[in-house]
Amino acid sequence: MPHAVIVDAVRTPSGRGKPGGALSQVHPVDLFAGTLRALVSRNDLDPALVDDVIGGCVTQSGRQSVNVTRNAVLAAGFPVEVPATTIDRQCGSSQQAVAFAAQGVIAGAYDIVIAGGVESMSSTPIGQAQGGADASGPLLHERYPDGLVHQGISAELVAARWGFSRRQLDEYAARSHERAARARDAGGFDREIVPVQVPGGPLVDRDETVRAATTADGLASLPAAFRDAQFCARFPEIRWSITAGNASPLTDGASAVLIMSEEAAARHGFTPRARFHASRVVGSDPIEMLTGIIPATRQILERTGLSLDDIDAFEVNEAFAPVPLAWQHDLGASDERLNPKGGAIALGHPLGASGTKLLATLIGQLEDTGGRWGLQTMCEGGGMANATIIERL
Repeated sequence: MPHAVIVDAVRTPSGRGKPGGALSQVHPVDLFAGTLRALVSRNDLDPALVDDVIGGCVTQSGRQSVNVTRNAVLAAGFPVEVPATTIDRQCGSSQQAVAFAAQGVIAGAYDIVIAGGVESMSSTPIGQAQGGADASGPLLHERYPDGLVHQGISAELVAARWGFSRRQLDEYAARSHERAARARDAGGFDREIVPVQVPGGPLVDRDETVRAATTADGLASLPAAFRDAQFCARFPEIRWSITAGNASPLTDGASAVLIMSEEAAARHGFTPRARFHASRVVGSDPIEMLTGIIPATRQILERTGLSLDDIDAFEVNEAFAPVPLAWQHDLGASDERLNPKGGAIALGHPLGASGTKLLATLIGQLEDTGGRWGLQTMCEGGGMANATIIERL
């Protein structure tokens, strides 16, 4: 069977996902379109050769509705013959898009395909698609009579179950900013970032969400973000330690990855940067929700025959500080190899774009250090998780 290789991976800078954020004036279709255009331009790829574009987006309403990926493909100037689809695997949407794209190459359905994602949380807030409606339905209520919970409560449950103190969470968050600032200042993101020209505004070429001066002491003054009387009674074990400082910020951004068969890459004169080695997706408890990354990692390692020690870099999405901490606790991963350039707490979490955003950073880290294997994993709303292993070439 053909191998799927990654020729390139790019992302926009992260903008604060609120009015006045660096990218808040850019329409999400244009944000994604600019990323797609930059990806094909810097690789001198004729977009007519692209068999499909698979994009992730979580809040598919308002400006991100009606197949935002197809709209972005058209806005990028691709030929009308290039199809596109938008998928929702919650926070792992674009990581799942990569898996679908690579699987299509391996199956022989694609020669060249782009996977990516977009989220403009400033213009299309999380939860907007639900619009206050009850999305559960009677049968789901029957299975979970007390109701499901949002991710903030799940993060509190993870922190309580693993016994993480507020200090531990804040120290981890401060470390994320420190590492991200150090990587940024050393040019560690230069290869992956494509600047965004804001209409009538500045050229944005740096992550807006990184705060180099962040300290655990400074974060200690922030109030708990999700304290709620109804959940206090339902979950008395919660210590209410999740804050805006130890969680990922609302973020605007887009990202994209160019994937080909090895044969197509050779035929068109491209030098792949990495090979797609394996993927795994799992379901987990939808109440605790955020811990599926642990079994997903164990299963993908078992399937590939690799050990944790074989992996040179880990990208574990920092939706909330207790998530990578619980993953590290249970798996015993090296601290130095876990999110070595910082994570979403500092670099932002543009939901549907985060999967391919992390992949761009992971490839760059392997190239910077000469590492061979990289593992990426992402917790997802509803109790799911994706894991991906790539091999640097």
